[in-house]
Amino acid sequence: MRVDEDRYGSDVLSGDWRSKGVKKVRQVPLERDMVLEDPVSGWAGAVVGLEAGNIALEDWKGRTRSFPFTGQFLLEGELVTLGRPQAPVGRSAAAAPAGRHGSAPAVRHAADGGRLRTASGSFAVEAQRARVALPSRIMVEGKHDAELVEKVWGADLRVEGVVVEELSGVDNLADVLDEFRPSRERRVGVLVDHLVPGSKESRFADAVMRGKWGAHVLVVGHPFVDVWQSVKPARVGLTQWPTIPRSIEWKQGICQALGWPHAEQADIARAWQRILGQVRTFADLEPQLLGRVEELIDFVTEPQG
Repeated sequence: MRVDEDRYGSDVLSGDWRSKGVKKVRQVPLERDMVLEDPVSGWAGAVVGLEAGNIALEDWKGRTRSFPFTGQFLLEGELVTLGRPQAPVGRSAAAAPAGRHGSAPAVRHAADGGRLRTASGSFAVEAQRARVALPSRIMVEGKHDAELVEKVWGADLRVEGVVVEELSGVDNLADVLDEFRPSRERRVGVLVDHLVPGSKESRFADAVMRGKWGAHVLVVGHPFVDVWQSVKPARVGLTQWPTIPRSIEWKQGICQALGWPHAEQADIARAWQRILGQVRTFADLEPQLLGRVEELIDFVTEPQG
């Protein structure tokens, strides 16, 4: 045996032997509204406060529970520890619960010199009453679409005087337009679910845009099967939305996959309120929806030339 050869290898007790094989837990700065889950109790909610070494997590029902700041939490399915926040995380008057219309409140941002921003990210127009409704309209497929648009863009739409109407299904679009009779002064922007090549929604949209009202109608859409999917999955504790077989009604399948009640329509309604309750600002929505809604608002509020 060579003199410089160690037949037994290095000393197993030398170095940082205790940490070998132990997965390191990433540390992330604490932020207001980030959704965390306590892995022991299963309690999940958005961060709404930090006081006396405890963080307060508010669940979708508005209930609050405190946990030690030094503990470990699940963030989008990853086990993490928390670092000191870079900005205050407690509630303020500007971050009070939503008003009677359900819109997310305006929030004051120090980076903007203290100016208020709406849930959509635009500067809030303070001390201004809603405008009289424009003759133009934004139309969405159903109640859930309307509620989501209201929650994020409601303040902006009231300032602009834009009314959002429900179609009760894209199948009714042609009849609704015949009754509304769009014109240059009465434009219609339409938001459609699952607007992808080959879908029935895309066929309806193409027919409308080629039809007699096409010059004064803009039909846009997002690729999601339902507007539920436009909410970032992390907001409801998921890494991604479950894939549902075509043989199962999508919303019922989602509830079933998540272990939520789904036997009755009331169960589906409660599930949606559970999801909608986790949406606070545009940052909680997928870009594929954000851009389309902004496009519609621009279209129906464009000055008449």
